[in-house]
Amino acid sequence: MNALNKLLEGRISLAHGGGGKAMHDLIDQIFAARFKPDSREDQARLSHPALAEPGAQLAFTTDSFVVSPLEFPGGDIGRIAVCGTVNDLAVGGARPLWLSAGFILEEGFEVATLVRIVDSMVRTAEEAGVRIVTGDTKVVDKGKGDGVFINTAGVGVIPPSRTLLASSVRAGDVAIVNHRLGDHGAAILAARGDLALSATIESDCQPLNGLMETVLAAAPGVRAARDATRGGLASCLNEIAQEAGVGIEIEEQLLPLHPEVRGVSEILGLDPLYLANEGTLVLFVPEEEADAALAAMKATPAGQGAAIIGRAVSEHPRRVVMQTLFGGGRIVDMLVGEQLPRIC
Repeated sequence: MNALNKLLEGRISLAHGGGGKAMHDLIDQIFAARFKPDSREDQARLSHPALAEPGAQLAFTTDSFVVSPLEFPGGDIGRIAVCGTVNDLAVGGARPLWLSAGFILEEGFEVATLVRIVDSMVRTAEEAGVRIVTGDTKVVDKGKGDGVFINTAGVGVIPPSRTLLASSVRAGDVAIVNHRLGDHGAAILAARGDLALSATIESDCQPLNGLMETVLAAAPGVRAARDATRGGLASCLNEIAQEAGVGIEIEEQLLPLHPEVRGVSEILGLDPLYLANEGTLVLFVPEEEADAALAAMKATPAGQGAAIIGRAVSEHPRRVVMQTLFGGGRIVDMLVGEQLPRIC
């Protein structure tokens, strides 16, 4: 058995984080072989023509991912780690270019599972058109890491004159989502198997930078966008309402929901407005550009389920209100606590 096969069939040991040969073999044969960094220095050295454009701005974000289970229908922790960071850049108007990847590995973790996760990150980075250019690996004692945690940081470039800010939303702006709500949260819940749920729901985990570029080309007046991850759509809308000082009204009958997500939520007493998403955003656009934005969104693979769900209003500033199927109004508050732990 050669050294690579021996590594692939083994498990992570504390030696893989100790700075010696075992760690270098792990980095060389698992990470560097797949991510293909330009050098093995302690930092990536980055250049891109967009950086030289007068008025361009750098965008920088970071996020950590602790989902359980690590692999689930529609994705895995590696795919989420790339999509989550790419999407945080994209909804701010940036064009994502580079990512870092930091791994906290638990002693005893199967290397074969790690390889699947890293391969998933490579595929997702290619899908999003970004490069993973630097990273880090640490190993913790058994029982202290839950397999693997991943941190990704991302750098992108915001083109000149492009400004997307929640505080820019104005009364009359239209709210649009690109996908069904709550698929990721429901998929994770079903994948855990704790409640013997029978469901075929897949996570919506996907990069959204291509969709954002298409929409901004068709509707350059887009005010703001947020990806509806932890806390779901409800938390995003509350954040925007607070920042902009406007009220937001949505209509329950317009919300795109998978029948199984609706059913799981009703059975367990969950509210799909608070379920996490990993490939769903909400954006606000002036009313005169709403049709163009919606059509552009629907023309992309990530936006074929797009729908107008409501608008910003001058009434009840800093509050989100949903017009229910029964004709009344319901205040939609920010999530208190958490419906589901370890979701992304």
